[in-house]
Amino acid sequence: MTKQFSSPVNDMIDGMTGFSDSSDKASFSGSDLARDRNFEHDLLFHLDNLGDYQDMVTKVSGFMTSALAQIDKPFTGIQPVELAKEFAKVDLSKPVGQWQGVLEELQQLYIKDAVYFSHPKYMAHLACPITLPSIAAELICGTINTSMDTWDQSGGGTFIEQTMIDWTASKIGYGSQSDGIFTSGGTQSNFMAMLVARDNFCLDHLDGHRVQLDGLPPEAHKFRIFASGVSHFSIQKAAAKMGLGFNSVVPVEYDDQFRMRPDDLEAKLEASVADGLIPIAVVATFGTTDFGSLDPVEKISEICQKRGIWLHADAAFGCGLLISQAHHERVEPLHLADSVTVDYHKSFFQPVSCSGFFVKNRQKLGCLTYHADYLNPLSQAKKGYPNLVTKSIQTTRRFDALKPWLTLRLIGEENLGQLFDELMDLAQRVYHHIEQRAHVETAHQPELSAVVFRFKPEGVTDVQRINEANEFVKLQFLETGNAMIASTKIRGDSYLKFTFLNPLAQLEDVVQVLDEIEHLGQSFSQSL
Repeated sequence: MTKQFSSPVNDMIDGMTGFSDSSDKASFSGSDLARDRNFEHDLLFHLDNLGDYQDMVTKVSGFMTSALAQIDKPFTGIQPVELAKEFAKVDLSKPVGQWQGVLEELQQLYIKDAVYFSHPKYMAHLACPITLPSIAAELICGTINTSMDTWDQSGGGTFIEQTMIDWTASKIGYGSQSDGIFTSGGTQSNFMAMLVARDNFCLDHLDGHRVQLDGLPPEAHKFRIFASGVSHFSIQKAAAKMGLGFNSVVPVEYDDQFRMRPDDLEAKLEASVADGLIPIAVVATFGTTDFGSLDPVEKISEICQKRGIWLHADAAFGCGLLISQAHHERVEPLHLADSVTVDYHKSFFQPVSCSGFFVKNRQKLGCLTYHADYLNPLSQAKKGYPNLVTKSIQTTRRFDALKPWLTLRLIGEENLGQLFDELMDLAQRVYHHIEQRAHVETAHQPELSAVVFRFKPEGVTDVQRINEANEFVKLQFLETGNAMIASTKIRGDSYLKFTFLNPLAQLEDVVQVLDEIEHLGQSFSQSL
């Protein structure tokens, strides 16, 4: 029998602006016990309160639509000290009690002053606007709350993730022996790469030593990892987590386009061996964070193969080339790497977090496997149950694969790849535009969609004053929020950076920001 009643959750929703009348409230099917549920039970999502669920989604999306319609720049420029005052008023032990009040509070504390990557003048970090189907996927993931560690918690989700892994591996150019796992981001993926490289080196070169069982071997203090001087800092963090230390990462020189120099890599490897050190891995960055530069994977692979060293390619940024329609041939060397990092939440326009770690040979993931009787017993594996936890360093893990899955099923890889091509085209047009400006100079010609440059005040040659002018400009944008740009340093000097991951950004948007950069920089210089 269908029961009609006003639940505590409906009462909370009723307080929201725009709720019509009791006829909109939920209809529930269930036993007579449903009417006797405690208030706390009605706050949980369950199959008897689907009406509440639908009302909540409708009202929250309506609230967000109204709030987002007021956004006119990527950031308000609010200062931490100002926002801290607002948070000091919050007492988490005293609930607001109604949705309208909760959302209005959230509007004040977060939504109003959030940073909006979808705004065309957000040009700072590797953060992107996201596809509508991926937002739908987030709702589905949050509603069902699947955990991807074991089959008995995920069901078909396991096959969706494995299919996404197989599809991505094929785009890399890997064969049928490849495999992978979804991760929280490039940092975790790179950590897994270094972990797998280290443990397999010990198995292959140190008489079958199993780090998983016996810990680090006596030789571990001699282990060395080689990466470009402009590679991601997560390589150093991975080395520290593995007990090798920051200093085990050897920086390799880069050329004038910020790509690893194979000649210096070879020289550094030879010098390390001569000093009694043990090279275990090389990291080729396929899209550096600052410059989007693509290390020469093919030449680096030749060096690694000759010496039997694991080659990892960090393609967290450059993975957009996997689906590029205009530049797909540039991704061809990627299959030469033993492992690859892919960040869907950068170049595939997916919500954070959504990343993947891939290996050419799935057997190399064996060093991550542990069979727990209460979770993924060996008996289940022998019967063919696909428990993804056997190849992950995480146990409980979100169903992030659904986001790119729904995106591909609705939009398609060709259209998604076209968006990344538009970003690369914009970067080239911005580069050529800057080249025509008298007081702005570029640091490189972009390979992907990042442009690094600096403002040079008219008549100023002192390097320190030039650095100060660029640092001032960056701070001014942070304080006004009219546009969001990034900054970096090249051999100690200050530079500004555009990172284009929003296909809605147009050249005229960038030109307006460049005009403001010149105005701010020149005003600062004249005030000294």
